[in-house]
Amino acid sequence: MSCGRPHEVDCVEVLDRIYVFIDDEIDGSGDRTLTYSQIEQHLHECAPCLRKFDLERVVKELVARSCRDEHAPVELRAKVLTRIAQVRVEITEA
Repeated sequence: MSCGRPHEVDCVEVLDRIYVFIDDEIDGSGDRTLTYSQIEQHLHECAPCLRKFDLERVVKELVARSCRDEHAPVELRAKVLTRIAQVRVEITEA
């Protein structure tokens, strides 16, 4: 995904971190962890990534409203996030 314009941070990197950005869980650890401001700047510059961010945010809000009193076990959450990462890799490599 790209708008065709060069950015300081690649679209793939931003979209890989979009869930932690939405959840405000960016902690700054790791070798190449993007900062909140880098992701925010990219979203201001890149319409396709902004649309993807908005879609993911809306889906998260809908799920939250539908499941207010239900919480997934930590193990399930980890499995789901792992699978999401695997699917992203498959899509990126396709």
